[in-house]
Amino acid sequence: MSARRLGPALASVAALLLAGCGSGSHGNSLTLYNGQHEQTTAKLVRAFERETGIKVEVRSADEATLGNQILQEQGNSPADIFYSENTPVLELLRERGLLAPVAAGTLAAVPRRYDSAQGDWVGVSARVSALVYNRAQLGGAKPPSSLLELASPRWRGKVGFAPSETDFQPLVTAIEKLDGKQAAERWLSALKSDGKIYPDNETVVAQVNNGQSALGPINHYYWYRLRAEEGAGGTHSALQYYAPGDPGDLVDVSGAAVLKSSSHQAAAQRFLAFLLSARGQQILARSDSFEYPLRPGVPPAAGLRPLASLRPNSLTPAELGDGTGPLEMEQRLGLL
Repeated sequence: MSARRLGPALASVAALLLAGCGSGSHGNSLTLYNGQHEQTTAKLVRAFERETGIKVEVRSADEATLGNQILQEQGNSPADIFYSENTPVLELLRERGLLAPVAAGTLAAVPRRYDSAQGDWVGVSARVSALVYNRAQLGGAKPPSSLLELASPRWRGKVGFAPSETDFQPLVTAIEKLDGKQAAERWLSALKSDGKIYPDNETVVAQVNNGQSALGPINHYYWYRLRAEEGAGGTHSALQYYAPGDPGDLVDVSGAAVLKSSSHQAAAQRFLAFLLSARGQQILARSDSFEYPLRPGVPPAAGLRPLASLRPNSLTPAELGDGTGPLEMEQRLGLL
């Protein structure tokens, strides 16, 4: 499942702010709106149900679609919990006052920089922005160490990217924050004119691996998942991590929140606590999502660089914002 694509529902700020009536009343089980990987979430839910006896109904879709649905449902949402692949949607819901404070003990389970600054959502796992490149296509040339280099004439016609992915918006925000809005617009314009647009990051990593594009910006786990599926013999690509502090050198956070409208606050808070428990984080680390658990002391999947060894730029989830700025810029430039 590619849970990060931005469909028409989040194509504009106006669409994001639509208000409407939700349908539902709560039953005896928790309802989870899930924008994360379905297989990983299913494992977490099964373990939580066994441990607590609390049933969880999972409704999975793109996080953008689910975020917009919560905005429309407002206080009538049947959801108790929202589990998102990226933080901008969580930030948007926080700004609209739709999230309940997360229990202090749950927030304390992970480093503070990975949580909502206001304590309304909690970081669960992380992915690292990276560059996938085809070894044969580069012919021994060194891949870029900066995200900004993708707009260089040197890589004209060789870059594949997925502008509709919600993983992509933080990259645009990072360029704007660190190098200015004009730099972000120039970078996007160059990619539009000289690159190849793909529908999602799964397609980016597959097309780079088969040589249709030479390189492309993704999050690290897409490549690890491809390698697990294709095996060493079918993997013709590699990962390049950006230079420390580069706009592309981001740690993207997946997070979860309890909706303020939930009538099962205690049980919903218990689910969030389970996600950040040692057991929940170990389930995540051993899944096929290849994400980094955020609880200290829980190692990631074998082969991943230790999260503590990475030196990403200093931008926090709050500084990466709610994604509306990059969306407007991409729309204006005709990328969406």
